[in-house]
Amino acid sequence: MRFFDILFSFFGLLICSPIFILAALFIKIESRGGVFFLQDRVGKNDKDFRLIKLRTMFRKTENQGGLTIGSRDNRITRAGYYLRKFKFDELPQLFNVLKGEMSLVGPRPELRKYVDHYSAEQRRVLTVKPGITDYASLEYIHESDILAKSAEPEKEYVDLILPAKIKLNMRFINDPSLGNYFRIILLTLKKIVSPD
Repeated sequence: MRFFDILFSFFGLLICSPIFILAALFIKIESRGGVFFLQDRVGKNDKDFRLIKLRTMFRKTENQGGLTIGSRDNRITRAGYYLRKFKFDELPQLFNVLKGEMSLVGPRPELRKYVDHYSAEQRRVLTVKPGITDYASLEYIHESDILAKSAEPEKEYVDLILPAKIKLNMRFINDPSLGNYFRIILLTLKKIVSPD
């Protein structure tokens, strides 16, 4: 699968380069700060790496909490709202894939503070490369909107959503076949084009 990761991420970056240029322009016009947002996440074998995203929040507001609560979180810029809506903010992770830190398909990498809550069984997700998408990403594509309805979003994420996502992660971990890899990629593309 590494061959397809390199192939798809390389051509994905080439094809998406106009989006990067336009997104960078809108990000810089609207708010101060860099175009990219870098954050430490936990990868394979419990090793940290720097996840790359397009910046969607106002500068220095991302440290006000690890979770995004609702699509209209007041930390999110106007450009950031649309980047998130169409998942364009995730595109720079193709660089992480090229570097070998991530795969296109695999469990979404979490912040260290959430990984610290994993049970021994749940830590199986750390035996594979994290990915840009998988079954959990598809099921919880509107996760921030779900959390916006919660009285205690952090607690709900740790106690309910995170364990449910890890169970879905196991579907690919238990069957890391090429067929499953392509199925998840196709389902993801379909979900982006037709989210409802």
